[in-house]
Amino acid sequence: MRTRIKNAQVVFPDMIAAVDVVIENGKIADIDPAVQTPADEIVDASGLHLLPGMIDDQVHFREPGLTHKEDLAHASRACAKGGITTFLEMPNTVPNATTRELLEQKLNLAAEKSIVNYGFYIGATPDNIDELKQATRTPGIKIFIGSSTGDLLVDEQEALERIFAETTLPLTAHCEDESTVRANREQVGETTDVADHSRIRDHRAAVIATTRAMDLAFRHDHRFHVLHVSTAAECNFLADHQELVTGEACPHHLFFNVDDYERLGTLVQMNPSLKTADDNEAIWQALLDGRLQVVATDHAPHTLDEKRQSYPKSPSGLPAVENSLALMLNEVNRGRCTIDQVVHWMADAPARVWDIVGKGRIEGGYDADLVLVDMNKTQTVSNLTQLTKCGWSPWDGVELTGWPVRTWVHGHTVFAEGKITAEQPGREAKYDHPRGGYWATQY
Repeated sequence: MRTRIKNAQVVFPDMIAAVDVVIENGKIADIDPAVQTPADEIVDASGLHLLPGMIDDQVHFREPGLTHKEDLAHASRACAKGGITTFLEMPNTVPNATTRELLEQKLNLAAEKSIVNYGFYIGATPDNIDELKQATRTPGIKIFIGSSTGDLLVDEQEALERIFAETTLPLTAHCEDESTVRANREQVGETTDVADHSRIRDHRAAVIATTRAMDLAFRHDHRFHVLHVSTAAECNFLADHQELVTGEACPHHLFFNVDDYERLGTLVQMNPSLKTADDNEAIWQALLDGRLQVVATDHAPHTLDEKRQSYPKSPSGLPAVENSLALMLNEVNRGRCTIDQVVHWMADAPARVWDIVGKGRIEGGYDADLVLVDMNKTQTVSNLTQLTKCGWSPWDGVELTGWPVRTWVHGHTVFAEGKITAEQPGREAKYDHPRGGYWATQY
């Protein structure tokens, strides 16, 4: 089937242009075709912007093992609604994805259940170096330099040195220094005040771990991606360490800070923790000036009953995939950033960081993973309409202007007119790691 999308403002990496786009056999077949070019379906996108599908490179979809919180079926539908056509999921499921066999099991689950494209990181442990060296069907290796579940904590210097020295896949990490967190927890003492979470997981814990990881990356000449940057200091470090290191921001560190504990309590309890309003502004500025390259959600859902437990029994994490693009488009309408910057941060840059083949841009021959957005559509986020299995959002009640209205995955419409419209399965993301990552590829 050949579909022609007409009259949209099409967002390319280097410009926005009013051209038609033809999709066929799951690919972008033509851009600005001749008027007489035939099509089986005409989509009139007057007044809308056509974007490449968003790529969320940091999610926790909880399957297997924790599916009472979230699962691949619900989460992938939430992605489609939110304009996300590819996700990369973290290894801290149950069991932890620390072997090629366990990684393949997750890939098989997604092939059955996900309606968007998918990929899964392999998790590092202190003693699985051989698995890390032989893994191929993965965007990269995830290290938890700080508290985690199962056997994923890698805090000993010798183990970290081996991972950075002996593996070749791109590396990424949760960076919070474990010894600093433990010392802070002891100093704070017994507490039920969730605001203490940001005192326990303080600026220093994030900065120490990020600095440590970046030192390892540069000594071993190993590509490294800093997840969920939460402090101004980390942004400043990244300014001096480009060409090998990339970094990302998450919506909760852009839009929430310690002042929001009074209003939202444990709903905004996160790891890394929320920091100050000054840190919010520093992270925004780092995105705008290119020190940070990616915006990803760290979608980490828990049930409302779990989140509403008193601190510290309450778990860290929040859902975000179906609202992240709208949150950023709302900022476009407010004048904080431009729509082409949002597309860069949420589509082109993550595709380049992780060497994802055929995704992240509207370009001939690329996969027809696309999203139409209405920059004039105003809608209020509501817990009642969330597709994520946990059924809530910390932005419940917030009015946003700029929303996805139609999503294609490999040329199939999976979301339109406010509904999931197809159960067409997504596909496993493919990687060309010799391509060299963000700094080795052209903007």
